[in-house]
Amino acid sequence: MDLSSDRSALSVLFVAPECAPLTKTGGLGDVCGALPGALRALGVDVRVLMPGYPEVLAQASGKPLARIGALGREARVLRAQLPGKRVPILVLDCPELYARRGGPYQADGGADWPDNALRFGFLSHAAALLASARSPLRWRPDVLHANDWPSALAPVFLSFEEQSKAKSVMTIHNLAFQGNFDPALLSELGLPPGSYSIDGLEFYGRLSFLKGGIVHADAVTTVSPTYAAEIQTAQFGCGLDGLLRQRGHALTGILNGIDTSAWNPEKDSSIPASYGPGSLGGKAASKKALQETFGLAVDRGLPLFGSVGRMTSQKGTDLLLEAGAELAAAGQLVIVGSGDRALEQAARELERAHPGRVGVRVGFSEGLAHLVEAGADIFLMPSRYEPCGLNQMYSQRYGTPPVVRATGGLVDSVEDGVTGFLFDLPEEEDFLKAIKRAVAHYHDRSAWTAMQRAAMARDFSWDAAARRYADLYLSLATRQTA
Repeated sequence: MDLSSDRSALSVLFVAPECAPLTKTGGLGDVCGALPGALRALGVDVRVLMPGYPEVLAQASGKPLARIGALGREARVLRAQLPGKRVPILVLDCPELYARRGGPYQADGGADWPDNALRFGFLSHAAALLASARSPLRWRPDVLHANDWPSALAPVFLSFEEQSKAKSVMTIHNLAFQGNFDPALLSELGLPPGSYSIDGLEFYGRLSFLKGGIVHADAVTTVSPTYAAEIQTAQFGCGLDGLLRQRGHALTGILNGIDTSAWNPEKDSSIPASYGPGSLGGKAASKKALQETFGLAVDRGLPLFGSVGRMTSQKGTDLLLEAGAELAAAGQLVIVGSGDRALEQAARELERAHPGRVGVRVGFSEGLAHLVEAGADIFLMPSRYEPCGLNQMYSQRYGTPPVVRATGGLVDSVEDGVTGFLFDLPEEEDFLKAIKRAVAHYHDRSAWTAMQRAAMARDFSWDAAARRYADLYLSLATRQTA
């Protein structure tokens, strides 16, 4: 079979520890729910391997495809399909590891599952088996694509396979989450003693899943070109910058896309009136609804700032709250999110201090997130670092120019002064300067309308990213068969 230029000849095992809409804790779930479908649209035979969480098992049907034994446990491989998409799922059904109430990584109370190393070590081991000549399935992938630390041992286990096997890709969605565990688990994970070394999985006295994936994968990707450069520096490298520089020849940054069917102001059922770049009138209805929902004065002339996301230092929530009084003086502010308890409390205090000008909802609602994107005039995203980010893309698609820090995927997806506003330093003064530029632009109605339309014209679909991944897969598979 000639793989040199034919994407439809490719087969890929895509390992997803979470996958929207079945289970999601953040951007990783969005990517795993969208990229496989975009790849299949290009003709790539991609199949998603997922743990058998209860919500995933609910989608399974038919007889088991196979049984897998590893790490002293056994799992059935069931078939399912991603809801609303023609994407096959291989479900790893092992009740003792995955059939639990709570999230993929944590119990309902918020504590990490104490056996996460084994849960995701088993997932990685199963992925490597299915990508090797020892697979119990007739279907064999050309490429195994691992995502973040929960599947990062898959390239490690795959490296131990002596017979024919797939090439491997390791995608880093956020380098800060590394899956570091007690090295005493080495034998329980089925890893040989020699793998725990400075050139292997050892990381400052811990056993690092992510480091192992970076070391052993044939190709390493991350979710934006700028983040790929940033993580090779001490400032953003989280202790792995030396290794990433060493593997720089194999490291690529591919900007994520967004689900443009779910995030489409022309067809969004979560907002009161549809609108598009050619007819922006419906956006005013969303602004009014947003003001009413948060108990703000209904005023079309005031700039309405919006923020949706985790309340953390990484996301710059502290910068946003420090600027809160000036934002309230210049217009109105709506904040939706949760996270650090101190930041949640500070947001509530800001709301109490500025009634009618500031509205806060601690928590998350998908519908409310859509309403903020549509109803706000200016979206605020002062992240200290941002591997890719999605909200800045949603905002542009909804004609809500964002103010973002010039880092990671934010600088790769926002054109300063054209589709939004960038600032350099993670400091209140620099942030406020960018906001003042945005407000001045907002009050120039013709310039603002031109910016809205330029932002809405950007193509943030998954098509471009999927083509780049498919080309990467092809280059690896061609190297394997040459």
